[in-house]
Amino acid sequence: MPTLRLALAQVNPTVGDLDGNARMVRESSRAAADAGAQLVAFPEMMLTGYPVEDLVFRDSFVAASRAALHRLAADLAADGLGELPVLVGYLDADGPPAMSADARPRRGPRNALAVLHGGAVVATYFKHHLPNYGVFDEDRYFVAGDVLTVVRVGGVDVALTICEDLWQAGGPFAAARRAGVGLVVTVNGSPYELDKDDVRLPLVRRRAAEAGATVAYVNMVGGQDELVFDGDSMIVTADGALLARAPQFVEHLLVHDLELPAAPAAPTHPDGPGADRAARAEGAGGADDLTVARVRVGDELPSPPAPRAEGGVAEAVTGEAEVWRALVLGVRDYVRKNGFPSAVLGLSGGIDSALVAAIAVDALGPQRVVGVSMPSRHSSAHSRDDAAELAKRTGLDYRIEPIQPMVDAFLANMSLAGVAVENLQARVRGVILMGLSNQEGHLVLTTGNKSELAVGYSTLYGDSVGGFNPVRDVWKSMVWRLARWRNAEARRRGEQPPIPENSIAKPPSAELRPGQLDTDSLPDYPVLDAILAGYVDGDAGRDDLVAAGHDAALVDRVLRMVDLAEYKRRQSAPGPKISIKAFGRDRRLPITNRWRERGSAPAPAADQPTDARGGYAGL
Repeated sequence: MPTLRLALAQVNPTVGDLDGNARMVRESSRAAADAGAQLVAFPEMMLTGYPVEDLVFRDSFVAASRAALHRLAADLAADGLGELPVLVGYLDADGPPAMSADARPRRGPRNALAVLHGGAVVATYFKHHLPNYGVFDEDRYFVAGDVLTVVRVGGVDVALTICEDLWQAGGPFAAARRAGVGLVVTVNGSPYELDKDDVRLPLVRRRAAEAGATVAYVNMVGGQDELVFDGDSMIVTADGALLARAPQFVEHLLVHDLELPAAPAAPTHPDGPGADRAARAEGAGGADDLTVARVRVGDELPSPPAPRAEGGVAEAVTGEAEVWRALVLGVRDYVRKNGFPSAVLGLSGGIDSALVAAIAVDALGPQRVVGVSMPSRHSSAHSRDDAAELAKRTGLDYRIEPIQPMVDAFLANMSLAGVAVENLQARVRGVILMGLSNQEGHLVLTTGNKSELAVGYSTLYGDSVGGFNPVRDVWKSMVWRLARWRNAEARRRGEQPPIPENSIAKPPSAELRPGQLDTDSLPDYPVLDAILAGYVDGDAGRDDLVAAGHDAALVDRVLRMVDLAEYKRRQSAPGPKISIKAFGRDRRLPITNRWRERGSAPAPAADQPTDARGGYAGL
């Protein structure tokens, strides 16, 4: 059996940075060649970054992607890497988008994969299965391919597939089996969510068995707006053996020697486009007919140089450690890729701001994080002390800006009372943070967790102000778990825990009026989060939640708060997705919406939405 030394380049591209992404391909291809690799694969849409969203509709961007691909092929040859086959994802098009009056059937923008060799583009593959759920809108952007490309490299037939092709039975993997390939390479832009790494390995095993071939899965790593890509690249044999697996959340070049079946001297079907019309796959559950196009890439390869390349199997990251790494990577890349020099946030002494500060310090370093204590007359001494203690432990730039004189100035000129005064305090704090952002260039980090976003427990243009929210997709119950984990991890390393114990242990409060607690307005968070997880993440209805054991009146109250807070969530900052259903592109509901789950409690007068910090107060 031939031995093929394969390199999977788990790298961190940036959307729109064609030159930078091409440079990354050249650098990693050089490292792969130096390691003796005979084939190197990069992630989905590597050259353009992923997802490109409506950039697909710009002819200038499509043209730039195609030009960059051909320039990259020439540059690789100029680098002395022309004999190394390089698989690179990019944006292509063979017709205008479907929305165009000039659109043609089965033609349009393509999520594409190219084989670069000898200074040229020698083969292409267009993604067949297009996801149209969750954060994915690929049916809006792309046209599905109907040809499976098989390239012969070093005496081995290698089928090319892209991401969603792996997640559905039949189609390319069934066609790969009929084509008799020895290896299927699947390039991916698969976003992270909690425990997704536990789903991927069984999935890759199923597709490897379906194809009757080894499967090499390469995924990108890094943050892109609210998405975080965790890598987790791997190689699995047809019988399910895990040969190699890359670590999560870091760039990594996985190099491994594969013993693969030799391709027949002559394929069962003639070479060339239009040959080998594949019949419907048994058990595919669909009517996908794929043509197999065969391309020979280079000459027969000698055995790779000694010693044998073993990619190794990285230890899995689980639980809170996994979530922490995702949040840190999401913050770091959002700041870095958008050109912010630093971040600023309000430090109240509470658990949410303490957690966000710890994440930001881990992501950026303490010298690039500014924490601002903004006490009012209602801020407790222990909260001020806790904020100062966190700053001391983490080493971030700590500042104190008392807000009471500013609040008093407003009240001297406006007649406000009750919740309006509470919200005024939050809005003064927002003005301070945005002022520092404008003056010094910081990115403002907001600190509202997913539970608060769900029920509208935030003040518009106050505590919700900012450009990025590290805990947007983190339930309050998970906030506490992450804080305890981070402190325990610090103790394990022999370091001082970053988060003061009092911030974790004390009852949460907005401290906008005397003696205020979150439980004045909300159920206990463990109870609340259980209802919210069912309704938001699981799309459970009112009766389902009551049948699960939740109090009916409480369910009615919580569901109403969630429904009426949609307009606030639309105006909230993006943040890293870690759950199966994050607010935003994952969960899209109309703001103007009179549908209520059956049994919902009657609305208060004028059906006013809830305010973050108490009562029904409009904004």
